[in-house]
Amino acid sequence: MVLTAALATTGATVGVAHAASDAIGANLPLLTSPFWQAYNNYLPQYAKQLGLDMLAPVNSNGDPAQQITDINNLLNQGVKGIVTGPLDSAAISRALAAASAKQVPVVAVDVAPTQGKVAMVVRADNRAYGEKACEYIGDHVAAGKVVQIMGDLASVNGRDRSEAFRSCIKSRYPKLQVLEIPAAWKGDVAASALDSLLTANPDVKGIYMQAGGVYLSPTLQTLRRKHMLFPTGDAKHIVIVSNDGIPQEFDAIRKGEIDATVSQPADSYAKYGLWYMKETLAGKTFKPGPTDHGSTIVQLAPGILEDQLPAPLVTKANVDDKSLWGNSLK
Repeated sequence: MVLTAALATTGATVGVAHAASDAIGANLPLLTSPFWQAYNNYLPQYAKQLGLDMLAPVNSNGDPAQQITDINNLLNQGVKGIVTGPLDSAAISRALAAASAKQVPVVAVDVAPTQGKVAMVVRADNRAYGEKACEYIGDHVAAGKVVQIMGDLASVNGRDRSEAFRSCIKSRYPKLQVLEIPAAWKGDVAASALDSLLTANPDVKGIYMQAGGVYLSPTLQTLRRKHMLFPTGDAKHIVIVSNDGIPQEFDAIRKGEIDATVSQPADSYAKYGLWYMKETLAGKTFKPGPTDHGSTIVQLAPGILEDQLPAPLVTKANVDDKSLWGNSLK
């Protein structure tokens, strides 16, 4: 077996020592987030473990149109399967249709498509992300304004997290008022909008960041610049919950800058994304129900199954747990 492990590139794979028809292709949505950097680093490790030949991952750099082009390029090279992290849940259907026409299976990681055929979606329950953030903030903020820095609403992830947080606050914590920032997974957009929002609402009591990989640094920088960053335990502390589980979030929890994050399993996304591809290429099919790795397969829509992997809430109480992938990178 020849395993090609190289840095992901934009729009093209790196040269390989074997024909693409012997390999699977991997497509990354972006590499500007530490979460996706970690996922990218896990891919060659698990490909080797599973005995899979894999082309160097292709980075679509946050551009849904480029992602479709990248997947078509992989198909034209004759790959036998593709593992991708969709940027746009609807737009990815064009790439899925092209893969289906060539009888090339696709495993979607992190984001589910709204239509099209996939062998499996490997993802955590993103509604639970929003609900866990809501519960933590709601249990620690008696009343007042809380901010939700949302992801891209073209992605089912952004929609699931946003809707779950919003509805949970409304139904369970009526003394809290939600202010929303649509930031489309872009840190600069989040920082600019948060600065303006805090100027108009200096009495904000809580913040929910839907992606720590892109929102953590700009959020903390904005709070620091506006002299609003106080540690946990201080009466002026703004309760902050994030999503991702990257080492930077864990350090922020230890420092008392943020309170919690949901650990989105970058390692398991890579491992089981590739595992489902291997099983699919071997002719295996799947059905809803519990798995042997502590998760549950659910049917999202006809033809779309999702393996919902565990994603624990991380607080100061368990931030040093060595089983968390964010601690294994140190």
